[in-house]
Amino acid sequence: MESIFHEKQEGSLCAQHCLNNLLQGEYFTPVDLSSIAHQLDEEERMRMAEGGMGSEEYRTFLQQPSGNMDDSGFFSIQVISNALSVWGLELILFNSREYQSLMINPINEKAFICNYKEHWFTIRKLGQQWFNLNSLLTGPELISDTYLALFLAQLQQEGYSIFVIRGNLPECDAEQILGIMKVQQQQRPKLIGEDEAQSSSGMGRSSGQSSVLEAGPGVVEGVVDEDEEELRKALALSRQGMEVEDEEADLRRAIQLSMQGAVMSNMSMPKGGLVAKTTSSGQAPGSTTGGAPLSEKLSAEELRRRRQVYFDRQSQQLAQPTSPQQPTESIGSGKSGTEEDAQAKRSQ
Repeated sequence: MESIFHEKQEGSLCAQHCLNNLLQGEYFTPVDLSSIAHQLDEEERMRMAEGGMGSEEYRTFLQQPSGNMDDSGFFSIQVISNALSVWGLELILFNSREYQSLMINPINEKAFICNYKEHWFTIRKLGQQWFNLNSLLTGPELISDTYLALFLAQLQQEGYSIFVIRGNLPECDAEQILGIMKVQQQQRPKLIGEDEAQSSSGMGRSSGQSSVLEAGPGVVEGVVDEDEEELRKALALSRQGMEVEDEEADLRRAIQLSMQGAVMSNMSMPKGGLVAKTTSSGQAPGSTTGGAPLSEKLSAEELRRRRQVYFDRQSQQLAQPTSPQQPTESIGSGKSGTEEDAQAKRSQ
């Protein structure tokens, strides 16, 4: 990947970056492109003068700014086309009827130039792989053969004009190296200035989330699933939902335990005592007040408190002498009375 020439954006010189990234070298400077633009302006002026230098059209033409360049560094498609003609290259409009009638698969082409408003960038094939060499990116972006056609269709929908490059491109180191081996890209390049914007807004991502696989020269970071961020958000929302569900489950279990405690108390205590001890309103658990069970109106903390009170009461009852012991004493006293009567009869 380091062998790929990639000029990054400087000012508004995207046309220069587009050409140099296409040709894989510093072939054109702003001065070179300005010279071509001035030459085109002069040719247009001479054609307008043929209609008469005193005509209204000619005077209007002279008052208008150049249509081939401006002070920001923008250059027209005519400038780019003339610059490529020096290398024997020509541009063909991708969505023209003539080209579409050829039914050529995009992966069989060599390169594309894309333009939207005043921005130009190159998509080029190096070796057997395609790369987005947009100067607004921090580095080349690997594009799979499957994604290339979708990417071009997406650009067209966004309003881009796409031109096919026809002719023999100059040789370059990247072409030779990538012709021997393929690269993989683990992390897609970002837009220039994206890290600074994210860090200033407190949304910077950790740079340690992805690792670079080192497998020899030319092997670099490969393709990251573009839905990874959406997947992480979905997992986070899922975890939040699980926490909410766990809280609701705990509350349901607390209500069930409270109702179970009421049933146990009903089995071991008189019915009259149960109502007085388990409810403050004289109603049994499970009875409705205003159409809803009382246990459903209590909070989880209140249920835990009442359950603890019930367990404490049960512990106190177990520590005291049980009521069945009293009949045992009365039975014993009955036997002693019978023995005294027998002795009285024998004495008589």
